[in-house]
Amino acid sequence: MEENRAWEPEAGGSFGGWPAPREARAGPSLSSVLNELPSAATLRYRGPGVLPWGALEEEEGGERSIPAFSEASRKELQEPSSPRELPWPMQARRTYRQSQSRNQMAQDSKSRVSNWALLLRRSKEKMREGLRKVEPWAWTLKRIGGQYGAGTESYFLLLRFLLFLNVLASVLKVCLTLLPTWLEGAPPGPPSPNTSSPCGSYNPNSQGLIAYSSQLFNLLSGRGFLEWSPLFYGFYPPRPHLAVAYLCSTFAIGLFSLLLILRRSVSRLKQTLLAESGVLTSYSHRVFSAWDFGLCGDVHVQLRQRLILYELQVELEEAEVQRQAAERTLGQQARVWSVRVLLNLLVVALLGAAFYGVYWATGSTEKLKSRPLDQRMPLLVLGVEYLPSIFISGVNLVLPPMFKVIAPLEGYTRSRQIILILLRTVFLRLASLLVLLLSLWSEITCKGNAEDEKCKTCGYDYKNLPCWETRLGQEMYKLLLFDLLTGLAIVLLIQFPRKLFCGLCPGALRRVGTQEFQVPDEVLGLIYAQTVVWVGSFFCPLLPLLNTAKFLLLFYLKKFALFSTCSPASRTFRASTANFFFPLVLLLGLAISAVPVLYSIFLIPPSKLCGPFRGQLSIWAQIPESIYRLPQITQKFLFFLGTQAFAVPLLLLSSILMMYTLALANSYGRLISELKKQIETEAQNKVFLAQRAVALSSTNGAL
Repeated sequence: MEENRAWEPEAGGSFGGWPAPREARAGPSLSSVLNELPSAATLRYRGPGVLPWGALEEEEGGERSIPAFSEASRKELQEPSSPRELPWPMQARRTYRQSQSRNQMAQDSKSRVSNWALLLRRSKEKMREGLRKVEPWAWTLKRIGGQYGAGTESYFLLLRFLLFLNVLASVLKVCLTLLPTWLEGAPPGPPSPNTSSPCGSYNPNSQGLIAYSSQLFNLLSGRGFLEWSPLFYGFYPPRPHLAVAYLCSTFAIGLFSLLLILRRSVSRLKQTLLAESGVLTSYSHRVFSAWDFGLCGDVHVQLRQRLILYELQVELEEAEVQRQAAERTLGQQARVWSVRVLLNLLVVALLGAAFYGVYWATGSTEKLKSRPLDQRMPLLVLGVEYLPSIFISGVNLVLPPMFKVIAPLEGYTRSRQIILILLRTVFLRLASLLVLLLSLWSEITCKGNAEDEKCKTCGYDYKNLPCWETRLGQEMYKLLLFDLLTGLAIVLLIQFPRKLFCGLCPGALRRVGTQEFQVPDEVLGLIYAQTVVWVGSFFCPLLPLLNTAKFLLLFYLKKFALFSTCSPASRTFRASTANFFFPLVLLLGLAISAVPVLYSIFLIPPSKLCGPFRGQLSIWAQIPESIYRLPQITQKFLFFLGTQAFAVPLLLLSSILMMYTLALANSYGRLISELKKQIETEAQNKVFLAQRAVALSSTNGAL
């Protein structure tokens, strides 16, 4: 009775809850629906030899799967669980047991390796969490990012990174330069003014009674009592070990800076590529996936809300500019490119005028100091001393606002405008620094003419510059000090009075007192200051220590100015662009700073009356002399590193590794593109199935 009732047909086309046979089903079969999917149009993702969707069902009607499963289960159950049950001889059983034991040992070793790898990974994660907890100003940076956007936060992140670089450079300079100077004995005093040599005489100390104002001027210019002090190159005595340590400290600072900047750039590169590719910049990601559910407290929640708001604002602005660019006609594009060409010609003209002004100011300094009127007025002498620094700072204050006015006229997105402003401003700052150095080196080397009367005897102008390394250190010292004084004056004498005065006024004047935090200008100021330190650390060994104190003061000053006088930016830009592009510009500054330092080390003869390399043909000549004092085996090894027998295999190995890395990156790129296409196809499948479901439901409802 039960079986007969179960097979009675019902109105729905099934028999008592059992599905109807395939021939009795109404409508299209499952295989035909699956074959209409967008992904069924190609076998790209399923590989060769894979049957179309539902082919197994149509051919065999589901009857083959059950016997196949039964056969597999029977074979599995028939396998003996012990070697004793196998019909094998003893030797075969012994071999089988040995292979089983080896496999078991391999699995145990793999499990131990995996356990160690897991333990190491967890320890690394705990270490990273611990370092995040002890990171300085973590809460301050989070608050800045929430209230003023990720672009402003990126400035303070870069400032913290540069502060760490300067602390590291200061430790290296103190350990490799300052401590060996005093450990080997007290350094000798300045040379006697009566000392006669073919390269003249050098007397850095002032004679007679010195007024208090003169001491203040000496502090600002690096002359007088500071000229023969551990602050500058000329103070350090000519000792072989000290000379090698002095030179190695410079190379160590450059190497560590390069590695840390590259590490920071590569770590930010992943975020930048994802942001620019559009994978993580969709609005759905910001709305549904950007929230942190571990936040506690109203303050943290509000900061996260503001951060997501800024990110959405950036995406909307970028999308609007891209839409306008896509809708331009051919005539509009020609007009836009014509405007861009004219504006770039204007930028080139402004940069050329600025560079000529820096060159003129540097060349006129010595002429103005030699005038009798200037020598009688100490304040005027100080102004002449600072003339190149004043001109460079003036150019850096006037031209960047002009670049900011020009950039929006070119029709680029906000992120592209930031990049253009940064490129032009960094070229202005770093190139003006290079022009200053070139003008100084033209004075040192008599414009490259070794046969000149001033440079023929010693290889440099010993009459005007008896210790040219100290003179370069003084110029870098003045640039650093003047940059700090300029920043303090702008904040204390312009921004704060403007905020206080306009805050007392009603209406529109109150809004005038609140200004935006200009991220590009501030970032370029940091990179310019750090480039000055990299250039001057060889000629002024304690310059990184001074820059550490400067950046520490600057952090609190900018933080106070930001929360007191600045409002959130009306137009923001992507944090990924800033986090990747800022270290890239910093890397450019490091490369530019390496050129004058290496030129001084290898090509210009050192001063004969000051410094640890006095008496050498070049600064680098001290290194081969020190190598010759080492044991014979060490000498052969070090000289082998400079031969072609070592360089050519190293170059070939580097080329092979680079080609392998490029091939691996290309394969990963193709795999990622294929996976993206597969995701798109899966999305189309879902849309198609949803449409068919709606169509079938509407058809059943009509019936």
